[in-house]
Amino acid sequence: MNQKPSNAFVAASWIALGTGMIGFIVGLWRSDMLLNEKGYYFTVLMFGLFAVISLQKAVRDKLEGIPVTEIYYGISWFSTLLTITLLVIGLWNATLLPSEKGFYAFAFLLSLFGAIAVQKNTRDNQIVNKNKDQES
Repeated sequence: MNQKPSNAFVAASWIALGTGMIGFIVGLWRSDMLLNEKGYYFTVLMFGLFAVISLQKAVRDKLEGIPVTEIYYGISWFSTLLTITLLVIGLWNATLLPSEKGFYAFAFLLSLFGAIAVQKNTRDNQIVNKNKDQES
């Protein structure tokens, strides 16, 4: 069942992560927002990336029978949902055009998806490489 991810999927995952992050950050850089607003959105992006990587690891550990405390598992889910909620609240109250709000929302979600996929690929590659080493 432990199958190495294809090079195409690995590349697509990194492209999704890079495109989402770079698009979001360049959008912030070029926006007319105040510096504190830019900082808020940047912090939400970084917190979101950390939260989904942590969640992906916790879910995967549970599936593979690796012990995960319920508090850590719950905090991982809470953090992921909190980052999405914080972005929604921030965009809802922002004085941006609807197209700009949509841009930030989709760049954020693309970044989160990319981070999850890159983490999954990294974990899959480690397992495959570990199994190859044990066979040798």
